[in-house]
Amino acid sequence: MTPALNTLMEHSRERCEARLQALSHIQPQDARASGALAGLEEAVRYALQAGGKRIRPCLVYAAAQAAGDSNTHAAALDNAACAMELVHTYSLIHDDLPAMDNDDLRRGRPTLHKAFDEATAILVGDGLQALAFELLVDDEGLPAEARMRMVRVLAQAAGLGGMVGGQFVDIAATGSPLALAELQGLHTLKTGALIRASLSLGAIAASASQEEQAALEVFGEHLGLAFQVVDDILDVEGSAATLGKTGGKDAAAGKTTYVSLLGLEGARAAADALLADGLEALTCFGDHANPLRDLARYIVQRQA
Repeated sequence: MTPALNTLMEHSRERCEARLQALSHIQPQDARASGALAGLEEAVRYALQAGGKRIRPCLVYAAAQAAGDSNTHAAALDNAACAMELVHTYSLIHDDLPAMDNDDLRRGRPTLHKAFDEATAILVGDGLQALAFELLVDDEGLPAEARMRMVRVLAQAAGLGGMVGGQFVDIAATGSPLALAELQGLHTLKTGALIRASLSLGAIAASASQEEQAALEVFGEHLGLAFQVVDDILDVEGSAATLGKTGGKDAAAGKTTYVSLLGLEGARAAADALLADGLEALTCFGDHANPLRDLARYIVQRQA
């Protein structure tokens, strides 16, 4: 990890963690309900303070930096970064449920439905998703038009034609072989949509030009696929201790992966090729995108 990337990740993590800690406190619309929500607030804290690499918030900050964020409202950027982490955390909570991937471990701890119960996990996920949009709408540091664009980007990425649709296809395809193009289509939705949205929110917060936003879209498409290829490799090679989640579940569930289609070496080569194509799209940013380039290399070369 380069010094510049280390600084970026520490900086973004600190800003995000501080904001998430504040958001862990529920503000009921009726104060009389405060005591009754104590158990829900405990579950929210468990979900939001579980650590993690906070890759998506870091992508928000790095995209803004690439676009030249000297005029970016700091609070607006923090809200965009945390909105992405809230939606990502909600998606992990729901993915782990018995009706979905049925996992017992996430970020090195029992999944939320194991630590609490299934109903609480569903409700926490629902609440975090709603909170993400509240953050974007209420942010007075950005013009209303920019806030509406952010809401639209995140809604489309997280919704039926994005992450939710990708999860549906993933579940429906379990046990059935997929061709490479079909697998890429699935993960362009399930994994790639939130990665592209993270870059778009950072770009909007930094008032990026249309050319810059288009370049980040191309970069994000390649990075999202590379991210999933590496996930598939780690699912084969990693352990629960290093991954923070159960390893080998994809093969056990009969899912098509990049490793099952291409083999380990072929999957590594595919990740490297996707990274190279993605980095090529960042040419228009010059040196401003160096932290974003370093972050992309870290994502593809990570061991957990």
